[in-house]
Amino acid sequence: MRRNIFETVIGALVIVVAAWFLYFSYTRSGVRDIGGYPVTAQFDRIDGIDLGTDVRMSGIKIGTVTGQDLDPATYLAVVTMEVDPRIKLPEDSSAEIASAGLLGSRYIALVPGGSERMLDAGGRIRFTQSAVSLEQLIGKFMFSSEDKGGQGAQSGQGAQGGEGSLGGQGSLGGGAPKPN
Repeated sequence: MRRNIFETVIGALVIVVAAWFLYFSYTRSGVRDIGGYPVTAQFDRIDGIDLGTDVRMSGIKIGTVTGQDLDPATYLAVVTMEVDPRIKLPEDSSAEIASAGLLGSRYIALVPGGSERMLDAGGRIRFTQSAVSLEQLIGKFMFSSEDKGGQGAQSGQGAQGGEGSLGGQGSLGGGAPKPN
């Protein structure tokens, strides 16, 4: 009889601790619905952005991605975000897909504009910058290195300008082409 009471008390204690752990995890995770207003933005690419992805301003979470769709007319990705109602976005604000580090998770960074008029609920952020693909950057670097080495040596001109530099134009800085 004593053993059954002891097992029941221990079982109840385990259930209470598990419930406390779930409550603590839920309140600290930031998954709660913030009850904000929706805004949309269109991007060329949204690699790494999923439902529930953070929307941040100045590094602070102010919203969540709540929807993704493809515009059949423009073939652009349409992202719907829910933004904290305390944060009013100027209508010329911009959105960019940023990374938390070199190989970190992605989020949408909002940059406030300077307009006096604010975006209404359901409004669209017009200025966007899509995700940068690390694979594409590495590929471009690899191929541009081959072009630089092969073409520059053949034409007899180094990397200080002239026809043998990156892209066959001007200096390495990517400036305007030099007149001939």
